[in-house]
Amino acid sequence: MEQFSPSDMKTILHSKRANMYYLEYCRVMQKDGRVLYLTEAKKENQYFNIPIANTTVILLGTGTSITQAAMRMLSQAGVLVGFSGGGGTPLHMACEIEWFTPQSEYRPTEYLHGWMKFWFEDDKRLYTAKQFQKARIDYLERVWNRDKDLKGEGFSPQDAALASPFDTFHQRTDTAIKQSDLLLTEAQLTKVLYKYAANNVNISDFTRQHQSNDKANDFLNHGNYLAYGLAASCLWVLGIPHGFAVMHGKTRRGALVFDVADLIKDAIVLPWAFICAKEDATEQEFRQQILQKFTDHKALEFMFDTVKSLALQDFTAQQIEEQNL
Repeated sequence: MEQFSPSDMKTILHSKRANMYYLEYCRVMQKDGRVLYLTEAKKENQYFNIPIANTTVILLGTGTSITQAAMRMLSQAGVLVGFSGGGGTPLHMACEIEWFTPQSEYRPTEYLHGWMKFWFEDDKRLYTAKQFQKARIDYLERVWNRDKDLKGEGFSPQDAALASPFDTFHQRTDTAIKQSDLLLTEAQLTKVLYKYAANNVNISDFTRQHQSNDKANDFLNHGNYLAYGLAASCLWVLGIPHGFAVMHGKTRRGALVFDVADLIKDAIVLPWAFICAKEDATEQEFRQQILQKFTDHKALEFMFDTVKSLALQDFTAQQIEEQNL
């Protein structure tokens, strides 16, 4: 079999890659030029192949280990690897997932240059934050209008219960004069969406709690961390450090990851967390559902398109062409 070079393994754009893995109680290793994970069974150990050239993120949960040789191959393929607690969430809610990002001196710089060009100006950073919020709602409307499964569960952006909250959101976003105004507006809309989703699936007295044992809250936490994995992949590929946020706190180390993940959370994670809670789905079933919807609605590609367009907002078409951006 002909051997692949690291550059061959990167021929699939990250925005087009199909796979995202969460693994528990296994050992990830390199064997015969492939990355595998090994699980222990009663009669015999079982090996499963990981198609690293078509994978964006691997989350290693409880009871996992990984070899140096496997990390080397994952780095060559540009796969983001994270260690997390059970179910894809940290062992302690105050802690962030620790990401190991592949190192390369040939990472792109043009999007970082564009981001830095506006980031130090307060008005341009505020403008970018507003564009993030508008893109977030545009994506929600597009996904909910297109997804037949969501329509079947009663989710519609044209619902009368959402008309006034959406109008208020757009109005307050347009007139916001600082990031805290946007965060408050975002929180108010998200609270409305929680109530709307809970009513759709007949869950009464729902309260959003990050440390809770009910399935809706657990699935929201789990799905959000899957979105964080996509966001971290997007930013790593574009070479933009996670600290240069436009919405969340500027002193928060991974704040830009949260900004980018917010683009898709309300559209996909929020409704399916409630639907799967109603159906009493397992974590694995919920995870498979979310990952499938990420693929169906091209969530990662949407993140790339949004971040790239905003990174290049201060460049003219001629400058972009000259720099081959």
